[in-house]
Amino acid sequence: MNKAFTKENDGPDDDEDGSPSLPAIPPGTRNYLTPQGYARLRAEFMSLLDEERPKIVEIVSWAAKNGDRSENGDYLYGKKRLREIDRRLRFLTKRLDIAEVADPSLHYGSDQIFFGATVTYATAKGDERTITIKGIDEADNLAGEVSWIAPIARVLLKAREGDELQLMTPGGIEQIEVLEVTYPAPSAEGKA
Repeated sequence: MNKAFTKENDGPDDDEDGSPSLPAIPPGTRNYLTPQGYARLRAEFMSLLDEERPKIVEIVSWAAKNGDRSENGDYLYGKKRLREIDRRLRFLTKRLDIAEVADPSLHYGSDQIFFGATVTYATAKGDERTITIKGIDEADNLAGEVSWIAPIARVLLKAREGDELQLMTPGGIEQIEVLEVTYPAPSAEGKA
């Protein structure tokens, strides 16, 4: 069969456009993002669209003029990179279309946990952990950020300082206590 009629990636971890699947957004919900997270995704989209893609198109066009395309590394790599960029642009378009920007600073001073809160909690063993609840596309586990759909975030959402909660873990139910809830201060540019 001609390669043009076969799908390159038939793996179970790929979605319909071939990109690796990322955490799914629960059906019927929006893609919650902080203003900073939305700005980062939008900046990446614009950079790919306005800068990187035109450069790669130029390289592919130049390489195509050099004759035999089957042995032309610039052409083959350029076409592959162009597919990767287009795949990422489709993904970003989908995520930005359903984005719901939620400003955590609106809850500044509150002791109740909402999206964007930085929460310090203690386990029954006495360990203290601090996490920030962020959007699916912006959470960075290494920086202490968790997605709002993560099990710990779902348990913590709407709780208040001093609440004792039960977290289901692979090792069984774990008791946790909310010690502190903070939000970023409102920015000065929002005030007139």
